[in-house]
Amino acid sequence: MKTDYLIVGSGLSALVFGALMAKSGKKVQILEAHEYPGGFGHTFTLAKKYKFNAQLHYVWDCGEGYTVNRVLKHLGLDKEVTFERYSPDGFDHMRMPGYSLDIPSEPEKLIQRLSTLFPEHTNNIQRFISEVQKISQGLKILSPPIISTELFKHFGVALRTLMYLNSTLQDVFDKFKLPQAAQTLLALQWVDFLLPPNQLSFYAWVILFTGYQKGAFYPTKHFEHVINSLVKVITENNGEVLLNHEVTNFIVTEKTVNGVIATDKITHQSHEFTGDTIICNIDPKKAAQMIGMKKFSRTVRNKLDYDYSPSNYMAYCVVKDIDLRDYGFGKWNTFHIENHDLNQTFAQMYEKNDFSHPSFAITTPTLLTSEERDCPEDCQIIEFLTVANYNYFNNLQQRDKKAYRQKKDEIFESIIDIVEKYYIPNFRKHLVFKVTGSPTTNERFCWCPNGNSYGSNLTPKNMGIGRLNHQTSLNHFYFCNASSGYPGFAPTFWTGANLYQKLSGDMILAKG
Repeated sequence: MKTDYLIVGSGLSALVFGALMAKSGKKVQILEAHEYPGGFGHTFTLAKKYKFNAQLHYVWDCGEGYTVNRVLKHLGLDKEVTFERYSPDGFDHMRMPGYSLDIPSEPEKLIQRLSTLFPEHTNNIQRFISEVQKISQGLKILSPPIISTELFKHFGVALRTLMYLNSTLQDVFDKFKLPQAAQTLLALQWVDFLLPPNQLSFYAWVILFTGYQKGAFYPTKHFEHVINSLVKVITENNGEVLLNHEVTNFIVTEKTVNGVIATDKITHQSHEFTGDTIICNIDPKKAAQMIGMKKFSRTVRNKLDYDYSPSNYMAYCVVKDIDLRDYGFGKWNTFHIENHDLNQTFAQMYEKNDFSHPSFAITTPTLLTSEERDCPEDCQIIEFLTVANYNYFNNLQQRDKKAYRQKKDEIFESIIDIVEKYYIPNFRKHLVFKVTGSPTTNERFCWCPNGNSYGSNLTPKNMGIGRLNHQTSLNHFYFCNASSGYPGFAPTFWTGANLYQKLSGDMILAKG
């Protein structure tokens, strides 16, 4: 049966779009290759009692009136899907030998803390943080849809913002002559981009850094509840979410996409699915290659010429008979580095596959909410995340599976050595369960080419005016993905809701 909106993939932007369309009365059908919906937002259970989220750790834009809240209100979910705020006094704890900085929500407080650490650079620190706030305002003015009255009202700020179009975070650090240690502390959130300052778009850093300053959050009932609530809106409004259905081809007539061919991974039978409009949540470049690149306009082909973001290494752990709050953990994330030069550390890990002195993030989801547990009462979840090179791990896995497992264990042991040295002296004693994931794990379970974590790489090249959006140049076919919008929880909410606005005319998002 033909549906109004056939959606390929069930990542967060697709679920948001699908839920909004289903709520508006449209017939929605979603095909998902995995056994769980949600893409990188999906939750899996291991050992029948431990729950882990694939990638999401903390989110922003969830406060009253912000993107996520507005979407949930429109869906009637704002009372059911709620969030716990991280500590405003320090939502990110940056740690390296000799320095400790808790990132607060208030810019003035951040200036004070940095000035205490680097008193001789107070003026440069003030100028840098002030510039970040101005560019944040300018990016909002320049984000679609651009409102001409706002643009003219703040023309100076908009023009100032455009000056940084091709800038990396390192370029701006250098411009304001920040000391090396201050640069590293401010950029230690690098795991949220999987890029170091000398590659990361200044725009990308400003958007995320100031977004978290306005409020860093975690779902009261964990991320699984968010995903399930969106799915429920779809199914309760006569929509379908078909899991274990892998799309193997698109049905295309000249310049029109009519549907897809998908294989049921349980029965191994293939079926045709058609729709008046096809929404593509799978990687745009991968989809375009399946359809045939030549069918797309030159403009779209140029936008599809992006490089993928790096991938990551994850360690999901369970500890027993220990309270992580006694060791300095709580409603915040912790970021650690051994070397004051983040660019050098990143290159060592990503290009040389040397994790002897790693930089990594630590998150403790069990401490972020008391509403529902993700493990038994006497246990707590703690997770570690760092960058990893897909080509290296893919070749290693294909060539020598034992060596592949050994490399994952080597990275884990290196991280835990640091954890025991600086944070939890007896960590291994309390470790009762752990599982590690590599870039090939991401590719296998989240269907992301090259195991990429954030779609297109967040470099200046991919963050500029020519960035891919929902438009495909084919009839009745739209992209709705991190690479055609932006990666992360709030940005994918925005991507799905923005496409819904474009196709329905129902304006639910407030500008700014």
